Formats: sequence, structure tokens, C-alpha cells
Amino acid sequence: MSYTHPESLAGKVVILTGSGRGIGRGIARTLARNGARLLLTDVLADAVAEARDELTSLGAQVQSVAADLRDPDAADAIVGAAIERFGRVDGLVNNAMAIKPPSPFVSQTADDFDLSTATGPRATFLLMKAAHPHLVAVGGGSIVNFGSGAGSAGESGFATYGAAKESIRGLSRVAALDWGPDNIRVNVVLPFAETEGTRSWEQNDPASFRAAMDTVPLKRIGDAEKDVGALVSFLLGDDSTYLTAQSIYVAGGSGVYR
Repeated sequence: MSYTHPESLAGKVVILTGSGRGIGRGIARTLARNGARLLLTDVLADAVAEARDELTSLGAQVQSVAADLRDPDAADAIVGAAIERFGRVDGLVNNAMAIKPPSPFVSQTADDFDLSTATGPRATFLLMKAAHPHLVAVGGGSIVNFGSGAGSAGESGFATYGAAKESIRGLSRVAALDWGPDNIRVNVVLPFAETEGTRSWEQNDPASFRAAMDTVPLKRIGDAEKDVGALVSFLLGDDSTYLTAQSIYVAGGSGVYR
């Protein structure tokens, strides 16, 4: 039986950031389909409310919270909302991160760096800390953080973004070591999947997009639900209880050779 089968996450409460659109919304659909109860959050209030309503109409138990991860109080508010609605937390998926269009290294500013770090590693750090006691309270759980080939392999034009994503991987490895005795697993997913952003990229700069696709051995772009969502669901579920401190590429074989 596939690890993405319905009810594979039954009874689990999962917090998912950046769930209003893109990869996050695809992940939300997969997790809901597999029985998770979800606390969705995004800076885009209308988008995350639409995601909540969509999944609720399909029978899922979903709460949504609009939050700006640059707010240092956001992490406690998000986790508190999950506890208030569902009474527990079993999983945390740190998908959200703000990104600016690529530009030369020397054109990127301290403000660009601050945006990447505030919405990426700092927000991930604070959410992990806020969730930790609640994961301990239920006997353990799973945290899935998000990296990027722009950091692990390097990608021209993505200096601050790549730096922030690699910081997330460092945080994740340390947390996995520190929290292993609490039965809390921490893994990192590095995706390449179709989103509004990649579709815009293909339309606005087809040559660059095609060059990127040429580096993918499987010769297709990933699906946010079937590829990324399936992996996240597996990492949150009970079929992956001996897997931690790993960085897993779901990118068709790209991003791992340099």
C-alpha cells in the first residue's frame, strides 16, 4: 500500500506554513487527503482562507491563520492556534519563505538579506521552538523544513535566498541531533515543482527555464501534490520513524551534482 494512502495521517495535527498557494497549497491538499487535521498559515489572508475553504468542503478539518513570519510573535500565535483548535501538534512543515527576483550578487542589499533570513531560517527556528514542547507532550513527531538547490548546489542570482536556505539545513541537522531523544524527527525537502512562480518563469524567460529543465534527468517538472506532497506526507507519517537529519531532493535528479 502506498504511503500516501487515505488515512495514513489520520489523527495527526500538522501546521503548514506558506499554504495559500504554490507548493504549500499542493502539500496541504495531499495532507488533507491523507487524513491530517491542518493548521494552515500564510501572509496572504485571502489565499489561505480559500485553501481552508477548499479543503473543508472536501471533508477535512482545517483552521487557517493569516500571519507575517517577520513578526517575532507569529510563531507562538500560530502554534497556539493549532493547540486551541485541535488540542495537540504532531507535525510542523516550514514551507514559507519570501523571495525576491534573482539579481546579481552585488545588486542584492542588506534589506534583501534580512527579508530572506527573517522569513526563512529565523521563522523556521522560532516555529520549531514553539512547537517543540507540544511535540514532546504527544510522545514525539515530525518536522519537515524546506531547502533549495539554489543553496545546496548554488544558483547565480540567488545569493541571499541560497544563504538562507542553507541556514535552514544547518538548523535542521542540529535539531535532529538534539531532539532525537524526544522522538522528534527533523528532515529537509529540496523541491523543484510547478507553481505560479515557475509558470511565470517559463512565460517570461523561456530560454532560462528550458536550460533549467535540461538539467533534470527525469525531464519533467515536479507536481506539488503528487511529488512534493507525497514525500512530505511520508515524512510526517509512521512509515518514516527511523528517518531523521536527512536532506531529500524531490527534483527529478537535478541539483545534486555540483
